[in-house]
Amino acid sequence: MSEIVGLVGMSHSPFVGLLPPQGPHEPGSDFLRNAARVRAAVTTLAPDAIVVIGPDHFHANFYDAMPPFVLGVEQAEGFGDFGTTSGPLPIASDLAWHVHAALAPDFDLALSYSLTVDHGIVQSYEMATGDTTIPIVPLVINTAAPPLPGLARCAVLGRALGAALRSAPLDLRVLVVASGGLSHWLPSNDPRTMTADDARRAPLIHGRSDTRAFAAAREPRVKAMGGNPDARVNVAWDEWFLTQLKTSDLTPVVELGHDRLEQEAGSGGHEIRSWLVGHAAVDAPLVWSSYDPVPEWITGMAVATTFDVPAVDVPAVDVPPVDQVPTR
Repeated sequence: MSEIVGLVGMSHSPFVGLLPPQGPHEPGSDFLRNAARVRAAVTTLAPDAIVVIGPDHFHANFYDAMPPFVLGVEQAEGFGDFGTTSGPLPIASDLAWHVHAALAPDFDLALSYSLTVDHGIVQSYEMATGDTTIPIVPLVINTAAPPLPGLARCAVLGRALGAALRSAPLDLRVLVVASGGLSHWLPSNDPRTMTADDARRAPLIHGRSDTRAFAAAREPRVKAMGGNPDARVNVAWDEWFLTQLKTSDLTPVVELGHDRLEQEAGSGGHEIRSWLVGHAAVDAPLVWSSYDPVPEWITGMAVATTFDVPAVDVPAVDVPPVDQVPTR
């Protein structure tokens, strides 16, 4: 049987690549240093496969058909947005199919034989491992496009995912990576709130017809949000959330519900659904965490684990500017 060796919860942000710190005390530098410490600890754990749970930011899923959960089982390709890897990613296909078979009776997972994943999956995968060579099982959670799966449903899915991973007859050491959050405030992506002549509305529905064109048109709006030292981040809520995950009881988080979560953590805070799924799957409290509020990145940047992270002297992750990132 396979073994779950731990959970890494990690925030992501386009501005990790768009606005990388230029010195050891610049915004985001603490997050990158602690992410590098986690990467060193993950290397010691030596996982055979990684389940990466995270959102899509309208690079693969649109309102022509918006699934709550998508499991990749055969091929995955990085979209390459905001400096993340572009091109094929290795898939732990046997493990993915086992997860599908175990979850299919109770969860209506969308199934993808050819899954496109953006920085919501790839950035944390890269930062937790240092590259993209360890095979993954990508699980995309809809956190950007209302209506979203309920918090309680995400926790139930996580528990079932953990049972599926442990029952896999593959003798694998499996690491779970949950990518997203913490608090951040984003413009609405809900077509119901937009007028018929709103230029943003039709691409949210029909963007699948030309994802590259949609991304190119949207990227300047994303870039314009960065660099503001007064951007809204709810430090108190982020710290509360991490404290809750230092226990095995997700009830206080689940009981927030959709509206209270958005009130406290912003529309981008819905990405903590990935953390709920991952935490429930591993079924162990956080034992180490680091938190770096980075308004310039519009996000409360956290990295946390269910295993010890030694206080070793490691260099920060070297994140080149986006326009210097090579693709495969």
